[in-house]
Amino acid sequence: MPSPGLLVLFGSQTGTAQDVSERLGREARRRRLECRVQALDSYSVVNLIREPLVVFVCATAGQGDPPDNMKNFWRFIFRKNLPPTSLCQTDFAVLGLGDSSYAKFNFVAKKLHRRLLQLGGRALLPVCLGNDQHELGLPPKFTVHFLPEAPMMRSEEQPGAGTDPPGPPSEQRPFLAPMVSNERVTGPSHFQDVRLIEFDITGSGLSFVAGDVVLILPENPASHTQQFCQVLGLDPDQTFTLLPQEPGVPCPARLPQPCSVRHLVSHYLDIASVPRRSFFELLACLSPHELEREKLLYFSSPQGQEELYAYCNRPRRTILEVLCDFPHTAGAIPADYLLDLIPPMRPRAFSIASSLLAHPSRLQILVAVVQYQTRLKEPRRGLCSSWLASLDPGQGPVQVPLWVRPGGLTFPETPDTPVIMVGPGTGVAPFRAAVQERVAQGRNGNLLFFGCRSRHQDFYWAAEWLDLEKRGCLTLFTAFSREQEQKVYVQHRIRELGPLVWDLLERRAMPSACPQTCRKP
Repeated sequence: MPSPGLLVLFGSQTGTAQDVSERLGREARRRRLECRVQALDSYSVVNLIREPLVVFVCATAGQGDPPDNMKNFWRFIFRKNLPPTSLCQTDFAVLGLGDSSYAKFNFVAKKLHRRLLQLGGRALLPVCLGNDQHELGLPPKFTVHFLPEAPMMRSEEQPGAGTDPPGPPSEQRPFLAPMVSNERVTGPSHFQDVRLIEFDITGSGLSFVAGDVVLILPENPASHTQQFCQVLGLDPDQTFTLLPQEPGVPCPARLPQPCSVRHLVSHYLDIASVPRRSFFELLACLSPHELEREKLLYFSSPQGQEELYAYCNRPRRTILEVLCDFPHTAGAIPADYLLDLIPPMRPRAFSIASSLLAHPSRLQILVAVVQYQTRLKEPRRGLCSSWLASLDPGQGPVQVPLWVRPGGLTFPETPDTPVIMVGPGTGVAPFRAAVQERVAQGRNGNLLFFGCRSRHQDFYWAAEWLDLEKRGCLTLFTAFSREQEQKVYVQHRIRELGPLVWDLLERRAMPSACPQTCRKP
């Protein structure tokens, strides 16, 4: 049986590695993760195959040699007769403690990382190389080299551009899909803005079936990009290239080389996300301002977690807003640390709401625009949904970077298998694609339970459903929760129609429900 929790193993000539390892152990236990910390010479290395999660903290001695309390481990781990699957059940990370003034800088950590991979271990992250010569101990992953003049970017350097892309669109090379329409489908007095958005995917190479999802890379608002550059003292029009600190480390594929500061901030840095504790820890190291540094250190300490939660997590304060609250620190952040300090923007996934059989060369999504209020004056807004809602193809060409991946919903291929679909609110989107696809294939037995607040405010695709029902292609059951004194949801309709649902299940009908089924519309 695997040993539970995290194992931290250290090897060093001095006590530094032990100090770092014990700190890792305390942090792990604070996060309620069981953790053991041991020196490598006191650990029985034959047990390593049973460890699910291991962090190695190791120094380099002499001219690239392992320290004394690591040599027995070193000889064992480099045995030629060890099977290449020895550590296939182990996730690991390696932290090297070194000094770049030596020729064999962190040689042991680099070699150990490669060996653990050879034995089948799964690296949680690239090898981390501490440098005693660096003022922060850990140098940035990349050096930002600003160019004296802004070069003209060729079309192939633009993300997602170029002809004959290698393979289908992906996160590294998304398809720039022209937006065809962006229509609000909720009533004008309804509390929520929901959009039906259509893209033209002609020539994209994209293919999808009902249940698949589309991933979209959003942009930060231009006003936020400008504000970020202003508080950090950056010129948005200045261009730069990224130089990796370690040979062989690739630059982020989504960033062109060279790149402008404006593109970096608007398309890559997730300045609208809520920062984690590590953000405050690194920001404190970079701060030249005594009072701000003191507050940042408190936020990153175990004692300051309750106050950090009240300041940051509860009101959903963003990275940009935090930087504005610490202007002296923000203005002193070296550009080299931007990619270490701020996470990359993540793509957002949306269920595809259309079938290629019904809408060739088109892809439709149903988007609920996220907006809510906290104690902060400015409302909290969903980055991607708000950005999509702001785009108006009627004012000129609009392109959105996207790609497709398989979703979690699947539908039967046999034509005589009925399908029971339960999708309240925007959760009905993938079932619209499924109904369109099955109707185009001549498949009957399509039952849909749909719920919303009001038939006049958020009954999505009402005319389409009713027409299909009239043609005998769909059996529709609705639940309008706010149209009577006692709220009625889809689960009530299913209970009312229990005998019908049970009879269909007895005939091997396939039930399918969207995750939003659990939400009250």
